[in-house]
Amino acid sequence: MLQQTRVATVIPYFERFVERFPDLPALAAAHEDEVLALWSGLGYYSRARNLHAAARAIVADHGGKFPEGIDAIAQLPGVGRSTAAAIAALAFGQHCAILDGNVKRVLARHDGIAGWPGDRNIETALWQLAESYLPRDAIEAYTQGMMDLGALVCTRSRPACPACPLNTECVAFTQHRIAELPTPRPRKKLPEKQVLMLLLLDRGELMLEKRPARGVWGGLWSLPELVPGADAVAHCHDHFGFTTLAQQALPRFSHCFTHFKLHIQPVQVQLAPRQFTRPGQIWLSPADALGAALPAPVRRLVAQLERT
Repeated sequence: MLQQTRVATVIPYFERFVERFPDLPALAAAHEDEVLALWSGLGYYSRARNLHAAARAIVADHGGKFPEGIDAIAQLPGVGRSTAAAIAALAFGQHCAILDGNVKRVLARHDGIAGWPGDRNIETALWQLAESYLPRDAIEAYTQGMMDLGALVCTRSRPACPACPLNTECVAFTQHRIAELPTPRPRKKLPEKQVLMLLLLDRGELMLEKRPARGVWGGLWSLPELVPGADAVAHCHDHFGFTTLAQQALPRFSHCFTHFKLHIQPVQVQLAPRQFTRPGQIWLSPADALGAALPAPVRRLVAQLERT
């Protein structure tokens, strides 16, 4: 949960998650919809699916016991090199280097490594540094200390350099290059996309569709989507067999992903009583729908619907 999400945001999600899934067998036995529902709002939903898949792999392949070797840990779904090393070092005291975003920043400033850390050559150089600084003993304290140094002292903006125990040997500090290191990611214009979302209502219930497992919002329950300007009435009739009674365009809004910006035009459609429900569709009251695994912008729309 802490990957790509702030600690303050994670805490209530973590507490609810471990209360419902107190151990690996409980998580492995859960339905994906329940896992995603408890994750809903944290974003990057592939993390939740990988976490669920990893729990199942540990139960199936390791007898329900978390593997201790870094190579076995790295084979778990969603676990990369740095995460595997962090687990191996902190949980099992193994001599492993980590290189998360905070540690990359510490090393780039301390050693004056210019270049975007996401570049393969720069990342390779940072891995070599991370491994060269490993102590012989107290690997747990060192690993946690490196992460905390980046999170609390060597922060992205306004780092607390006077309080840093490494400031006298830090290249960025001694050469007044703090603002330029690490080198920012090359800027690219964020692509923009448009979509029309349908809130289909029948007798106080809203229709949700299950999205494909892969792709944006994979495995979540969402709203039917159309290209901008599409005929909602014709779509409801041709694709769902529904008769519409009324429709209303709601205020347009935008939602930003890391790789594009999505402009959403919601349209609320009142349907004549439906005769059937197709596979992959569910009908819920707005209040009940808020308990499902919904993407953040869909949750926003459903919450507005529930209030009205």
